[in-house]
Amino acid sequence: MNRLFTFLFILTALCGIVRAESPKASWIWYPGDFERWLSSKIQVERTERGVFYPPFWRMDRHTPLVAFSKTVETETDDMLDIRVEGRFSLRVDNKFVHVLDNQLFLPKGTHTLRFLVYNTDSPPAVRVSGRKVASDKTWVASRQDHDDVAADAWTFDRPENPPSAYALATEPQYPVRVDAPAQSVAVDFGKETFGYLRLHGLKGNGRVTARYGESEEEANAGEEAETWDVFEVSRPVAGDFTSDRSRAFRYIRLTCEGTAQFDSVSMLYEYLPLEYRGAFRCSDDEVNRIWDVAAYTLHLSSREFFLDGIKRDRWIWSGDAYQSYLMNYYLFFDSPLVKRTVWALRGSDPVATHVNTILDYSFYWFMGVYDYYLYTGDREFVRQIYPGMLSLMDFCLGRRNADGMVEGLPGDWVFIDWAPIEKTGEVSIEQLLFCRSLETMALCAGLMDDAGNEAKYRQLAAELKEKCLSVFWDEEQKALVHSRRNGQLDKTVTKYANMFALTFDYLDSRQREDVKQHVLLNDRIQKITTPYMRFYELEALCRIGQQKHVLGEIRDYWGGMIRLGATSFWEAYNPDESGAQHYAMYGRPFGKSLCHAWGASPVYLFGKYYLGVTPTAPGYGTYTVEPELGGLKWMQGAVPTPAGNIRLRVTEKKITVETVAGKGLLRFRSVRKPVCKQGEIRSAAPGRYEMAMDANRTYEVTYSAAP
Repeated sequence: MNRLFTFLFILTALCGIVRAESPKASWIWYPGDFERWLSSKIQVERTERGVFYPPFWRMDRHTPLVAFSKTVETETDDMLDIRVEGRFSLRVDNKFVHVLDNQLFLPKGTHTLRFLVYNTDSPPAVRVSGRKVASDKTWVASRQDHDDVAADAWTFDRPENPPSAYALATEPQYPVRVDAPAQSVAVDFGKETFGYLRLHGLKGNGRVTARYGESEEEANAGEEAETWDVFEVSRPVAGDFTSDRSRAFRYIRLTCEGTAQFDSVSMLYEYLPLEYRGAFRCSDDEVNRIWDVAAYTLHLSSREFFLDGIKRDRWIWSGDAYQSYLMNYYLFFDSPLVKRTVWALRGSDPVATHVNTILDYSFYWFMGVYDYYLYTGDREFVRQIYPGMLSLMDFCLGRRNADGMVEGLPGDWVFIDWAPIEKTGEVSIEQLLFCRSLETMALCAGLMDDAGNEAKYRQLAAELKEKCLSVFWDEEQKALVHSRRNGQLDKTVTKYANMFALTFDYLDSRQREDVKQHVLLNDRIQKITTPYMRFYELEALCRIGQQKHVLGEIRDYWGGMIRLGATSFWEAYNPDESGAQHYAMYGRPFGKSLCHAWGASPVYLFGKYYLGVTPTAPGYGTYTVEPELGGLKWMQGAVPTPAGNIRLRVTEKKITVETVAGKGLLRFRSVRKPVCKQGEIRSAAPGRYEMAMDANRTYEVTYSAAP
């Protein structure tokens, strides 16, 4: 009977009786399920010296049983194409119906559809497509615990492309150098890369051992290499072979045993297709090279999620991801990638530990949610993730001490940075991050019209901020001190709390100047040697107008890695080390990651603090453009927004800005009165000027750059 209805329906459609365009159907699932399922697959790919090495925190999976429902109204009969991932039942108007050959006839009228889908292997998902009916985010999803929410969807719209089939793209790459003595082959692909090893013309009996290296020394280090594969070979006829495990490497040492042999080597590069929307070029070729390597580093680490590094952990770390979000807004502006990572890090309720078990990483997670809203204007995602924000914050509030501060409790890892600093007691930087998280919660509660929690979090943040400055500010040292333990202050001054307090605008003008002189520009204060915390150090310096100084630091630090042959930026770099010392970490000679997402911070710094583009209202409804050459002769670039790219070209005599939707405000310094035919310039302070910019216009300002 279903086939007869199908035939009649198609016939009437072809005759022109049904002319309305069909709505677009998507695969739908319970919010967060796809991301939790995918992260549980991805984060178990790490091996260390041939040993399986999964994460050390709780891994959450998808909900196995989900209900999907929608009340629909059709003016004509409809034939629905139904696809489901999992075992399912379907009720139409509360009556069970059978679905044959993925087809269901739905007579005209108002009907309530309710699917109940069970799947332990992948997220329960549904796709419904008809002339008038289509599954999308207007459908309701429920775990059947009184939690009806809007279903989620992404780019999975074709019947043959369900969420469980998600995969990254691949393309062939070939080595730039192959040294092939009898039984051992050394291969160099010319740069850091990631993917699947391919052996062409493989035959014989025996085995091939592949030892991978981000450095040539690592590939040649035998069992001290961090990653390797052993392939058993039993092939009487030569053929092509592709490894089933993706690896990070630049170099490979291939060793054959028995009669195993092959003709040539290549790889399948595995990557997330991303558009490079952001751009930066300037008068300094070394700086251009640094930006290029930073962009490539971020792309390599931007995969199913923002990963920390591609060789070693291949895990989703909140601190690493938070920086990747910010870099992403100035390079790819890929919103789904941010959302996938935020969902994966949050996991499921109940909350039993901090994100990644790390105290500070819970706080970065909160901060990342509101930043996402500011850059994208996507309020719907805040609505989806808000219940998870509430429960995680309840967990954090429940772990305060009697004075309302946080400190590491049993099971907590207080990370901060890879540095020899004290991490017990009430560490000042942790209190500042906690305060910022409370402010974030207040903002998000306001978006959700949750007035009670908005007032609660705002008050808690204000009280904690006042207490932090009262307890940790040392007037004699003109800085925030490091920590307090058992009521006793540790008066050591480190950069950490001071640079965050400055960036968060928690200091008054006098304190800002004190921190600038006595901490940030003070060579006697302990230096920061990881790109991770250099991100925040250089951002703080840019906030106080030190772009010329920061440019020198970027040339020395990131340029130093390039001068040592880096094709992607590292997890840590100490200029005082030499040779193979640069590759050692965690007590292992090649433990350091030579492609680490937090090494890509120049992308963010150049976009936000040199091109100077920053949203001041959600989704770039309003924004500022405040270019700073910082000693460069000229620079040009693009900064992505939801409405397109803001483009700039800046010389010492002219500023050209191409705007997009939204209201822009150009701010700049000039030693003489500037001129612009397209807008009205006003003086904001001696030597400082402002000009309002309308949408989709080009503005040319003639000025004289301050030295």
